[in-house]
Order: sequence, then structure tokens, then C-alpha cells
Amino acid sequence: MSETAMKVLYVEDDDAVRAAGIQTFALADVAVEGHARAETVVARLGTGSPVVLVTDVRLPGMDGMALLRRVVAIDADLPVILVTGHGDVSMAVEAMRAGAYDFIEKPFAPEQLLDVVRRATEKRRLVLENRALRRQLAQSSGLEGLLGNSQAMSRVRELVAELADTDVDVLVHGETGTGKERIARGLHDSGRRRAGNFVAINCAALPESVFESEMFGVEPGAFTGATRSRAGKIEHAHGGTLFLDEIEGMPLALQAKLLRVLQERVVERLGANRLIPVECRVVAATKVDLAEESRAGRFRADLYYRLNVVQIMLPPLRERREDIPLLFNAFCLQAAERYRRALPQVSTAVVDWLMSQNWPGNVRELQHLAERHVLGVWTPDLGAVAPGSALPQRVAAFEQHLIESALAGAQGEVTAAAEALGVPRKTLYDKLARFGLEPARYRET
Repeated sequence: MSETAMKVLYVEDDDAVRAAGIQTFALADVAVEGHARAETVVARLGTGSPVVLVTDVRLPGMDGMALLRRVVAIDADLPVILVTGHGDVSMAVEAMRAGAYDFIEKPFAPEQLLDVVRRATEKRRLVLENRALRRQLAQSSGLEGLLGNSQAMSRVRELVAELADTDVDVLVHGETGTGKERIARGLHDSGRRRAGNFVAINCAALPESVFESEMFGVEPGAFTGATRSRAGKIEHAHGGTLFLDEIEGMPLALQAKLLRVLQERVVERLGANRLIPVECRVVAATKVDLAEESRAGRFRADLYYRLNVVQIMLPPLRERREDIPLLFNAFCLQAAERYRRALPQVSTAVVDWLMSQNWPGNVRELQHLAERHVLGVWTPDLGAVAPGSALPQRVAAFEQHLIESALAGAQGEVTAAAEALGVPRKTLYDKLARFGLEPARYRET
């Protein structure tokens, strides 16, 4: 997850109390900015501000409740924590209904305030990251499977952008699940052919007995049961894109017929004598080395050279592990919106687990796992990282297991858990933030 620089805006009109609060945050390594009046804070806020607001309710001029309403109007997802020495149940209820993240009554222990602020900070960071992901997905023209900051994926996106408005045929090579069809759709959707049809054909799944009629179309009387004219898949792709998936699975006898279509850009329906011009971009995809297949006699060499005008190589996910956190969060976001579920928190320990896997199913496997995570039917066994994982992943998994056990035994009380683990309270808070653990969850259980 991105490391957005977060800050606490602390509003307190009492100079001594404000100074003590600032010191509390500073000692906990929490960036803080003090304010004596609410009016000065409003000018610092905007949609997307990486801040959490902690404010006293009783203030000169604009009070805390009025400030809360202003913040909600600016950005309803910005966490506001109200603090008062004069609060009561009705005020707390009003504050929460107005959109407050939490409500703390004086006097309170510094650890209580820090605990609430840390949780609010993590929530704010997640909100901002999700907004950034939504923007990136909206700008990717359906290429969410091609998200990533790795050098390999940056080059792939550059190629798609360079080739989108051309008519050049493209051969896409990549393992199962790397996103070959997303490349084809990206070339189609972001180019001038997006007004035409995108026609996808799985060459390995199309039975040889119906290949010609499905690909080229038929005229009445061409064979028993052919009672009307019907355009084939290739003709349907006129003006658009023809995507030939798993091209290596096409029988040799049919490869020759496809070669003629690709060379002359015409089709002849079964039972007809008329040639029909077809103008379309052809994108073929394969998970094998077609050059090697042609040398072995399993694929026509002339068809290979006809298809291989420009080749795009998609790397397997294991060779671009730095993209895994971004992809997983993006897929979780999409799944949460699709299934109308709350977006689950992705802790550092979960990310470490994801990074340790080999992903034989590549991006598709990662996407399905994210969907199960959102649906609540999958949780990684963090105590058992994948064989061959690096020492840091194993140590992190074991450390998180110990912390979760201590929290459960202490009923979510951080001070008691820290004593049981023999570590300073601040150290434990840092580790809770790192692993994405919330003490409140253990108090509930």
C-alpha cells in the first residue's frame, strides 16, 4: 500500500492542553499540527487532504460541532474525533449522527486517544488509496489487469498506446491468466476501431466440424440444416477487432484456411461463390512458443510469420511481484463494489503472504483470491507461509501470530498485551499498525 504522509490536525483553545496533546502525538511519532481556533483549520482542509481531525467541542467562535459539519460538507470520509469535558450521551449521539468518527470524553488516557487516532489514520489512508485506485482504473480503459508500476508492465502499456490507432496485427504471448485478452481489448477500446465489434474466438475450443461455418459463415443449402444466410465471426469483426485466443490449438488443416483470410482479407461463406471483403485488426494470443511449434511441425510457419508482425510479451506475475499489492487492492475494490460488500483491510502481513506465493494462475488467480477475500470466504494462513519463502516473511508471520494471541488473551487491552509480550507499549502500537490489527476486534470477541 502507498505510504501517504498523514497528519493530525489538533484543535484546542487551551494553550497548556494543546501543548500537552501535541507532545503526546510527537512522542508517539505521529505528525501533528496544533490550532487554537476552528476557523484556521477549515482553510487547511480539502477533498483528499491526508489528515485526521481531533477537535475540542467547546471552542471560541466556531465550535467543534459546527466544524464537524463543515468538514463533512468538504469531505464526508475525513475522520473527525471530538473531545470534550462537557459531553453527555445526547451530544455523543448527535456527533456520531453528524458524521464524527469517534467521541472521547475528558479526562482520558493518552493511549486511548492514540489508539483512536491510529485507527482513524489507517481508515483515512485506505480511503485515499482507494480513491487513487478508482482514478487509475477509470483512466486505464478496462486494462485493470495491466495495472502495475513494474518496468515490464510500463512497457506493455506504452506498446498498447503506440499500437492502438494502427492496423498492424499483434501476437500476444503470455502464460495462462496473464491478461492476454485484456491486451486485445485495450488495443480495441483505446483505438479508432472501438466503434466496431470486438469478436473473441477460442481457437482451441471451437470444434473442427463447425469451424468453417462459425468462422466464415454459411449460405442456405450449404449443408443439411443450413436454411438461411449467416455471417461468420470474421465477417462480424469487419471494422473492429478479431481476437484469436489460444491460436496454437487450431488444427493444421484449418490454419491454411485462416492464413488465406489473413493474407487477402476476404471471406467466402460456405455454399457461396462471392468473396466478402473484411477489414479488421487481428490480435492472436498464445501461451506457447509458436516459433518452436512451427519448427516441430505443430504450427504452420507461414501463419506464424503472418501473425507475428508485432509481438507483446506479458510477464508472469512472479516476475513482477512489486505489482501484487496494487493489483490485489484494485481487485478487492472492484469486488467490493460488484458484490456490495465492505472493503476489507489488507494488512502488511497479508501483503507479505501474497508476495511469497508463486501464482501459477497469474493475475486471474490473484483476482479470484481478492474476490473470495471480499466475500469473507478466504483468509490466508499467516502462520504457514509458502515453502521457500524468505526469512523476513516467515518472521513477520510468526510475529503477527504471537501478537494476535496476546491481544486475544488480554481482551484487546494494548497495555496488558504489551506487558505479556515484554515490549514497550509504543513498540506494540507500531507493530499493530504494520500488521493492520485493531485491538477493538479482540475486545468484541
